[in-house]
Amino acid sequence: MLKVGLLGAGRIGQVHAASIVAHSGCELVAVSDKFEDAAAKLAATYGIKAMSTDDIINDSSIDAVLIATSTDTHANLIEAATAAGKAVLCEKPVDLDLARAQACLKASAPHNKPIMIGFNRRFDPNFAALKRAFDNGEIGQGELLSITSFDPAPPPVSYIAVSGGIFRDMAIHDFDMACWIFGGLPEKVSASGSSIVDPEIGKAGDLDTAIITLTFPGGRMAVIKNSRRAVYGYDQRVELLGSEGLLSAQNVLENTVEKITTSGAVSAKPEYFFLERYARAYGQEWAAFVDAVKEGSDLPVTLEDGINALAVAEAAAKSAREGRSVDVKTEILGG
Repeated sequence: MLKVGLLGAGRIGQVHAASIVAHSGCELVAVSDKFEDAAAKLAATYGIKAMSTDDIINDSSIDAVLIATSTDTHANLIEAATAAGKAVLCEKPVDLDLARAQACLKASAPHNKPIMIGFNRRFDPNFAALKRAFDNGEIGQGELLSITSFDPAPPPVSYIAVSGGIFRDMAIHDFDMACWIFGGLPEKVSASGSSIVDPEIGKAGDLDTAIITLTFPGGRMAVIKNSRRAVYGYDQRVELLGSEGLLSAQNVLENTVEKITTSGAVSAKPEYFFLERYARAYGQEWAAFVDAVKEGSDLPVTLEDGINALAVAEAAAKSAREGRSVDVKTEILGG
């Protein structure tokens, strides 16, 4: 039985707590949070201990930690947990700064402990099925990938100011998806954006609407569309054109009822937010982590994957700022 400590009792920490508790191969034994009341409340919900983060990390009876704290703590906690001999699942991103994320990889590598980054969309059943079909050669060579990722409403401007920007905070999921589907980093990134949803977002130095084009080896391309506002719900779609056909994964709707009359056809809206849309994905993500740790097998998402997605985010931010295409290897990774 894998004994688990949860670092972070906020909204996403609560989602992860439910996944941990639902898994028969592990046991949630403790939770911490900088807000002690939040930790105490979640601990009471599951009949576990509320402890300090340091105490969880230093408790030799705890085998793994799930890091669901604020982004600026991720790299430090990964390093501390692996040094203490623990397996780690950490929410994205590794850090808002690429150099700090790379330093985290270097510092944690000697401890040889499993580190998985929480790009939960890979574990969505529909996206996973699309990836399997592509890998099985069902549409031949992949040529053009299209990813639509629209939030139902923008977050508070107070969050925008500390989020790292739309490319590091929101689009980073889509960058990981593109790298995952095409099996590696893009060569060039071109991005443009504006603040047309809320002028206050622009005043905070960020964008709320963006289009990013990724060019991969061999001329393969990915186009990513992001918006902070889709009033009808959480719009999440993937389409992949190949040499022998097309694969697409559509939105998950609130229900499957469709009304068809002489006036036309009407169906339900997409699920409203990520907590509903990706509920199954979070459970599958945790199950994959537990299986990999117990079996000693390769992790499905690595710390290197997290660094790659952040590198693409850095390139997109630079491209949007400077109005030109950016070479990921030479300008961002220095290779």
